[in-house]
Amino acid sequence: MAESENIVAETAEKIFADLADAQTINSDKKGSWKAPLWQALTESGLPLAWVPEDCGGSGASLAEGFGVLGAAGRFAIAVPLAETMLAGWLLAQAKITSPDGEMSVAPASPKDRITLNGDGTLSGRARGAPFAKAARHIAVLASGNGGVSIALVDAARLRIEAGLNLANDHSDIVTFDNVEPAAIKPAPKGFDQTALMLMGGVTRSLQIAGALESMLDISVRYSNERVAFEKKISKFQAVQHNLARLAGEVSAALAAATSAADTIANSTSFDDAVFLEAASAKIRCSEAAEKGSAIAHQVHGAIGFTIEHILHRYSLRALAWRDDFGSESYWAVELGKLVAIRGADELWPLVASR
Repeated sequence: MAESENIVAETAEKIFADLADAQTINSDKKGSWKAPLWQALTESGLPLAWVPEDCGGSGASLAEGFGVLGAAGRFAIAVPLAETMLAGWLLAQAKITSPDGEMSVAPASPKDRITLNGDGTLSGRARGAPFAKAARHIAVLASGNGGVSIALVDAARLRIEAGLNLANDHSDIVTFDNVEPAAIKPAPKGFDQTALMLMGGVTRSLQIAGALESMLDISVRYSNERVAFEKKISKFQAVQHNLARLAGEVSAALAAATSAADTIANSTSFDDAVFLEAASAKIRCSEAAEKGSAIAHQVHGAIGFTIEHILHRYSLRALAWRDDFGSESYWAVELGKLVAIRGADELWPLVASR
């Protein structure tokens, strides 16, 4: 990681450590921690990290932004930082200036479509839009007779039905009923909904990997503190075996997520190499979220399931993030289709070059 990438990620880490401590958040039933955290993030320019300066953002590189997402995963923050970063990145593809405040993106599922009507309005429904209820604006990818367009929509003009994911974070249904966008421009040539889903999938993969890192740290620390039968449970072979398995899942998730992020950061388009890396990362990180969360809770025993313990903040979010921007089963099918069409012999050099 370059020095500038370290600086941006370290800035995010410091803000999260100061204002997003898991135990403090767990004890705050009113959510009063959110406003100071979002203000600090905004002042540092992190929500619009991927937006060029001429479009109202910070102009950070993709690699720098990916570092921030990993840090956000390690703290399992429940504010729309990743969503606003992704929305700003989407708007920047069409040179649309990003507004201030929280944003989300639509669609957030590969099976949903937003239609650009002949009169310039938008119609359709986006399910599972993360933090849409808390967003001031929605960045939208829409399809019409003229091709693909990117639009900025005022959230107040939309019908948003509140929903919750496993972690009790907003995962809402957004309905576009002939809504006039605040701004709309054609998407770049070759940019489509698959590109948005791949970018969103890598975003979630990095967050999952970060959350798994924290689950491992918490589990190791607990095993060195918890005493049973007059010795620390970390001394028991079964616990050591479980922690080794958890460490393996963390390593696999980190390797897959960071490799996909590196591929995107060094690519000029969402080609087959990006597809292979991003789809594989979402599949592997989702699998690791399921296995890793189960192991971490098993190490903790009953206490890990209590509302007072911080472990569930990480495990439930890691599990919830599996479904955003295409589930592991969806990407497994799509990956199989690509291999069937192109052939393993043609795709293998792309994998080997990594």
